Amino acid sequence: MPPHAVPLIFRSPTRISVGRDQLLNLFETLLDPMVLVFTLWGAALWINGHLQVREMVLSVIVFAMTFPGYSRLAMPLGRALRNIALGWVALSALLLLFGFASHSLAAFNPQVLQTWWWTALVGLGGAHVLLRTAAPKIRKLQGPPRRVVIAGMNEQGIELANRLANDLYSNVRVVGFFDDRSSERLKHFEKYAVLGKLQDLPEQVKKQHIDGIYLSLPMASQPRILSLLDGLRDTTGSIYFVPDSFVTDLIQGRMDTVGGIPVVAICETPFTGFNRILKRGSDIVLSTLILLLILPLLLAIALAIRLTSPGPVIFRQRRYGLDGREIVVYKFRSMVTTDDGNNIRQATKSDPRLTPLGAILRRTSLDELPQFINVLQGRMSIVGPRPHAVAHNEMYRKLIKGYMLRHKVQPGISGWAQVNGCRGETETLDKMKARIDCDLEYLRHWSLRLDLYIIARTIWVVLKGDNAH
Repeated sequence: MPPHAVPLIFRSPTRISVGRDQLLNLFETLLDPMVLVFTLWGAALWINGHLQVREMVLSVIVFAMTFPGYSRLAMPLGRALRNIALGWVALSALLLLFGFASHSLAAFNPQVLQTWWWTALVGLGGAHVLLRTAAPKIRKLQGPPRRVVIAGMNEQGIELANRLANDLYSNVRVVGFFDDRSSERLKHFEKYAVLGKLQDLPEQVKKQHIDGIYLSLPMASQPRILSLLDGLRDTTGSIYFVPDSFVTDLIQGRMDTVGGIPVVAICETPFTGFNRILKRGSDIVLSTLILLLILPLLLAIALAIRLTSPGPVIFRQRRYGLDGREIVVYKFRSMVTTDDGNNIRQATKSDPRLTPLGAILRRTSLDELPQFINVLQGRMSIVGPRPHAVAHNEMYRKLIKGYMLRHKVQPGISGWAQVNGCRGETETLDKMKARIDCDLEYLRHWSLRLDLYIIARTIWVVLKGDNAH
């Protein structure tokens, strides 16, 4: 896994896995939601002797928040169990905050909630271990593996074949490749057999009883693709198109329709439809609760800044927000200057512009606390790519390909980059590229569970004080 890749458990769930047995897919989809619902019902029946309306409502909310479940079969067991534990801690913390904020927590029997918490944790881990043990037998229930071929022996085709081969629970076996290039040009791909030219594919699919065909051809090969599709109409094999991800970077790529016409999303925000409501709702509830809790701290810091150095308490700076629109971001002033022009120097360790109090605020990240007001205003989110000063944006968008894609979502107080060591000063272009890679990884795999995980990791990173200055 790349250094900053999002762990599988926190990625947006895939509803259909072509390479995975459909029955096994069903178990993976329902496992987490059903375990959480049944352990809640069990705790209520054990403690109260019967199910009450409040437990039924909570079970519906939990099911909606966790369905469809995540696939963890491809992860090592130890990592899977750790991520299960982290995911449940984050989800239960969010439910606790919602209950506290809505004053509905008091309606539940504390003993029921405590029993549910630990039985759910044990149940999730045990159910996953059980599924992992039973998965080979479940796969065999569906008969022999599906035989597939890949048209196009290129890097993405080989990567697809490798992933299918390395997936212990895959119900797909790659028979070989079809490609028009000479054997000399395909020498570095000797691991797999070349069964023939592309023109031979339709006939071979019929003769060898091939179940599926993956078209891994460049977008520039449209005439060849159309000709191949025409020839494959006389076969019964399922056909899948593998997008040429080396031509463009897919961000939230998916099928959609516009006026009944099918279109493919190449670059899209993850926050559409219900996801947009879920993201904004969680931001409002969490930021409101956090501001109420830290209000005395905010007043104390504001007074300390006023007494220790001349200048405003709040530093306002122009930054880019959603869709690249300018926003004003709030921070506690930590420097003797308030730069917001065309040339802004990044803060560095032992920066002479820092006030004595400001150095402490930046090291502990307390200077960022006013940004929870930005979240309530709708300018920012609690989790998302960190906003950069306008001057820095204009510089880096010319140096880093795909830089502006990070603005497909609202900027955040913390993000995937900040919990993966890309926090603080970016004195080299490579460090900024690493941060942008993390931001784009977040866009590809956003989920509410990933947001909760980042919030939990942020608390730990801030307490350690890594790269904060």
